[in-house]
Amino acid sequence: MVRQQSARPRVRGPTDGFVAMAWRRGSQSSDRLADAVDEMRHRIDELVTDLSSALERAERESRRNRLLGELSSSIDLEELVERVLDAALEIPGFDAAVVVFEEPGADPTVATRGLTPEEATHPPTSGVGAGAPVRTITVSFRYGPEEQAGTQPSLIRGGLFVPLLGRDGSSLGTIALLWRRADWEPSRDQIDAAEYLAESCIPAILNARRYREARQLAETDALTQLYNQRYFHETLRREVLRAQRYGRSLALIVFDLDDFKNVNDRVGHLAGDGVLSQVAEGLRQAVRSVDIACRVGGDEFAVILPESGIADANQLFRRVQESVRDTAHGPNGRLHFSAGIAELEHGDTAAALFERADSALYRAKDLGKDRADIARTSPS
Repeated sequence: MVRQQSARPRVRGPTDGFVAMAWRRGSQSSDRLADAVDEMRHRIDELVTDLSSALERAERESRRNRLLGELSSSIDLEELVERVLDAALEIPGFDAAVVVFEEPGADPTVATRGLTPEEATHPPTSGVGAGAPVRTITVSFRYGPEEQAGTQPSLIRGGLFVPLLGRDGSSLGTIALLWRRADWEPSRDQIDAAEYLAESCIPAILNARRYREARQLAETDALTQLYNQRYFHETLRREVLRAQRYGRSLALIVFDLDDFKNVNDRVGHLAGDGVLSQVAEGLRQAVRSVDIACRVGGDEFAVILPESGIADANQLFRRVQESVRDTAHGPNGRLHFSAGIAELEHGDTAAALFERADSALYRAKDLGKDRADIARTSPS
């Protein structure tokens, strides 16, 4: 017979309650430790984020300060424009920039950054009539129903327009900072940064203007206001190198007034200078916008024709011929001139091209004047 042994009830010892209590306390301590670790990790993440943001701000501020410092060393207007655009877009929050520099007696210089080609063709304006605003203004742009916010997120939504004013209050231009986000406007700090940039531009703009004026004086013939001989030879050398490097065509035409000494003898040198000015004006009206017209001597002129050949130079000769013949004081009341035409050949230098055109000019004189002659091909 198998005896059944009855199960004896477990007797709780005196340490069981202590173990349970210790387990609960240990569990609570572990939870608190885990919470503390999570909180510490969260704080570290926040510190890292704050530190990264601070470093980005410091780097951006350093770049902006460097760009602002470089403004004072910019004496070329085109270079200055690019540096102003660089500095403008270092101000956070803006998506595009437009710089307008007023040019005395000429169209303003306009440069953009961050705009589409269509937007750059007609950049957003402040809408303050003609010219620049006299104080900083913020403008919001509104669009038609089909272009409302959300349907065209890339549209320019607003702009901050900061005037560039000289010490005498005269307008030097405008800096416009633009954004594409709906329901956004720049903060006071961002406006202050833009105004500080504009203020920093003023001395650089004035220096660039003075430099341009000095350069124009150095490159311009005082009597005719065409480019002078020095500029002609520098530009011809540059254009020849460019044409040879990229396989482009290039033509040169050299003009000389026929019997101009007789004109001076008959009407005097002062009136003769007036005749040269009239000829220069006729030449200006006859050339294309890409052509470079110069006075290279007393009564000798030259035109550099980029991307052109003999046919283009011949057409220019005919246009100038018609224009100059209307000028008085020549024999029988009309002026005549001769010309030599040369087209760039492989291996030509600027000096060789000019020499061939000049030789063709003298052949035209020998052939009876009042005509153009085509330069001979260089001997191989």
